[in-house]
Order: sequence, then structure tokens, then C-alpha cells
Amino acid sequence: MADRRATAVVGGGISGLALAVELHRNDVPVTLLEAGATPGGTARTVERDGFLLETGPNSVLDRDGAVQALASRVGVELVPASDRAKRRAVVLGGRLRELPGSPRGMLGSDVLPLSAKLRLLLEPFSRRGAPGVDESLGDFARRHVGRTVTATLIDALQTGIWAGDVERLSAASAFPRLVRLEQAHRSLIVGAVRSRRTAAAMGPTTVLTSAKGGLGSLSLGLARALGDRVQLGAPVRALSRDGEDWVVTTPRATVQAPRVVLAVPTFEAAKILRPLDSGLADALDAFPYTGVAVVQLGFRPALDPDPEGFGFLVPSGERRDILGTLYATSAFPFRAPGGGTLLTVLLGGAHRPDLLERDDAALVAAARAELRALLSVERPPALAEVFRWPRAIPQYDVGHARRVETVQALAARWPGLWLTGNAYRGAGVADCVRTSREVAGRLLGGE
Repeated sequence: MADRRATAVVGGGISGLALAVELHRNDVPVTLLEAGATPGGTARTVERDGFLLETGPNSVLDRDGAVQALASRVGVELVPASDRAKRRAVVLGGRLRELPGSPRGMLGSDVLPLSAKLRLLLEPFSRRGAPGVDESLGDFARRHVGRTVTATLIDALQTGIWAGDVERLSAASAFPRLVRLEQAHRSLIVGAVRSRRTAAAMGPTTVLTSAKGGLGSLSLGLARALGDRVQLGAPVRALSRDGEDWVVTTPRATVQAPRVVLAVPTFEAAKILRPLDSGLADALDAFPYTGVAVVQLGFRPALDPDPEGFGFLVPSGERRDILGTLYATSAFPFRAPGGGTLLTVLLGGAHRPDLLERDDAALVAAARAELRALLSVERPPALAEVFRWPRAIPQYDVGHARRVETVQALAARWPGLWLTGNAYRGAGVADCVRTSREVAGRLLGGE
């Protein structure tokens, strides 16, 4: 008798890989189908002229150790960021300002004008939002910290995660920890101080990390753990039902299993499901995305002075051509094994989608012009490479929770159909690992 737990996982990004590994280690027959020639989705690492270039995410904020546990399970070594990565900066008034590490430090710095500092002092007296209202991040932040801090620091914060728009992002969906702080303590500052004390008493739990050899090493390690259960170059051509089973057709083979998990972006899931269920496909197509271009610039020998810190972010009000820059080799020196400086410049996002229409040479020129203005980097790079992601980051805009509920309700009409990935309950690598672990638990529980 065929194993009724057998599962076909479509999508070989971090979500699909982590889910398939969890099922495999629990003796569930699993087949993973990936359209591309390499596992990992956007989380890939390529070597160019002695530099290790991340095509997508550059690091992982491992809050609960889930990524470390997964990496250890498949024999991949994680590398914490250097202490220099604790230094972060933001562009304000056309120049870099280093961010203090605490609200108290912010009050004593020159990052904010006096009026914004006085408004920040009033934050402990902020009111809670109306119950049940899906509020934009902009409205949420202005209620707590005022207009200036929202337009600068909060906008920069979301840019580093979502490359989105504070007036469209949902506070509850995009920054659930902030909303939970408000619910529990009313004041974000009071809640943050109390949470920090609790975390300090329990010991450090959040680590900024990468994999030795780059995040692509984690993707490859997960794929190796699955062995021949992974089929690369296998885009789904059709998805259909055969009695109680799902039939997944690719150019290479046909896979039949009682359960199928679509661990792909919502627009890809919509294409697969449209011939079967146009209503579900329409609901999946309603999820918005924003595009990002990643420009990698390598300098050898290292720049002098060599930028130190994690990097800097640019609020949209600065009206510059870049979202920010990561000092890749300052945070992770192994990214230039032979020495040198690697800078990762991000362009595009919700406010500048037009930039992705430029050719590679124009994007490199824009990145270099901004680095010249902000970091005084005059020297031409020894390496310049561009990675484009026209729909890079799902946008958890206002109404996101309702969109997720609608999709789940429509998908529930199809026994054995599951949807997962970074579009639903967290867009970061660590979020994808956590969500995959939860989905695996439900599948192992027989749902």
C-alpha cells in the first residue's frame, strides 16, 4: 500500500528545502521539484574573481536558533557577523549619521532635531491603536514617535527589510513584534526596555549570521541532505487530481502523491493553480511584490578608509537612487577570501520601481555615484555585478492578513493542498525556516 504521507514539494527555495528536510528526517517520502538549475531561489552565492556574492539576502537574523538547528542538522557551519556589524548608519540631510544603540543614546546624538527628540520623550504616553483595525506602519509609528522619526528612522528600518512604503505596509503583518509590544505595554520604549531585560536574563538568543561560504551554502547543504529526492530543472507544467492523489507534471517526470506543497511565490502558485481553480489563482495574484536590484561592487586592494559597520539605509524622503548599502566584508570578512572590500548596493523598491528598467551599466553607474557622494569612494571597482529581482519581496500591505485568510480558505477546499513561502507569515530567511517547521509539524500530525 502506498504511503499516504508521501508529499511533493514544489519550489527549492529556503522554504521548500527546509520543509522537505524536516519531512525526510521523519521518514516521510518526499520529492522536491525546483524549476531552476540550482537550489536556493534568491538565496544563492556565486564566486566571482575572489569575491563571494550573495544574489539575494546577505544575512540571517536568527532569533530563536531555528536556523542554527537546521544548519547543524545538514552539516552547514554558520558564521556570526563581526562585532563591527553592530554599527549602523542612516542617510539624513544628504550625509551619513551613525545610529546610537539605544533610545537614550538617540536623545544625546545629533541624528534627530530637538523637536523630534522632545516628541520621542512623549512616546511612553502613547495611546494604543483601535482594536481590530489593520493600521499602516506610518499611522502606527506617527502615533508613537511622531512625524519626523517616522519619515526618517522608521522609514529606513522598513527599507532594510521590505523596501516598501510606510503608508501601505501593515504594521500588524510587517512588524508584528512592534504591535505586540504596544498591546502588552502600550509604550514601545517601555516594552522594549522590559523585553531587553528579560532577554538579558535568559541569555542571548538573536544572532546575525551567515553560512560559511555564503548563504548559498545553506541551500546546497539542505539539497545534499535530500539527495536524489531533489529534481532540478523541473518546472511544473501541470497540476491535476487523480482520485485522492495529486499529479504534478514536469518536463522530466510525473510525480504522484496524496499531498502537494506549493513553496513558491504567490504569482507562481497562481500560474500552477489557475487551470484548476481560477478563484484561488486570482486571490494569489492579489499579493503585491516590489522589485530590487542588487549591485555588488568589489575593490581590491581594500578601500582606504575601509567602511566599517553593517552599512547604511536611505529613507525615501532623501530622494536618492539607492535604498542602502551593506558593507559585506566588514560584517563577514570571508566574503573576500583573498582580501579586499565588497559593498552591496540595493536599488529599486516601492518608491523607485523605474530603476529596474535601466540596464546593468546604468545601475552600476548610479551605485558608484551614490557611493562617491556618501562615502567618497572614487576608485573604480575591480568587480561589478548586477542581480535583478523584478518581484523580489512580497509586500505585507494593509489587508495582508485578510488576503492570507482568503487564500487559506480557498485552498482548504482541495484536500492535500498546502501553500507556504515568504509571502504569508514572514519574509526573512529565519521566518521561512520557522514557517516550514510549523507546516511540517502539521503534515506530520496528519492534517
